[in-house]
Amino acid sequence: QAQTKFTKKELQSLYRGFKSECPSGRVDEETFTLIYAQFFPQGDASAYAHFLFDAFDADGSGALCFEDFVGGLSVLLRGTVQEKLNWAFNLYDINKDGCITKEEMLEIMKSIYDMMGRCTLPALRDSAPAEHVELFFQKMDRNGDGVVTFEEFLETCQQVRRLGGFGATS
Repeated sequence: QAQTKFTKKELQSLYRGFKSECPSGRVDEETFTLIYAQFFPQGDASAYAHFLFDAFDADGSGALCFEDFVGGLSVLLRGTVQEKLNWAFNLYDINKDGCITKEEMLEIMKSIYDMMGRCTLPALRDSAPAEHVELFFQKMDRNGDGVVTFEEFLETCQQVRRLGGFGATS
């Protein structure tokens, strides 16, 4: 409870759910993917589940324990803006080298589009993930060096937040 922003009652409820899905107390990536895929039956969630699993697996052990799971949830649901941005950056920085490349972002975008499925309306063009990446880099890559550092990511997100969202013009 001291390490999260959940109450004792919330943690007990989360633990019961975790133990019912994962009686061993640990979730490997395959099981995590199967559970996550249930939320997106219209698409293929396996690639995005892999990236999500890596983001939750803070210690890189290859398995999620309850502490990994609830720690990630606490940040996502109750964390400060800074904590959420750190978590999101970590998700996109696939090789954990401190910057996001277009290739990393394209992998993430493709996985999101695959997860959403081909039944999305209006129908998405095959070029949509790459177009999304280009827009992301136009906004985020402030010095034009082809990578987005955490500082650029943070600065842009904070500016967007002040302006009221990505739809606002700067």
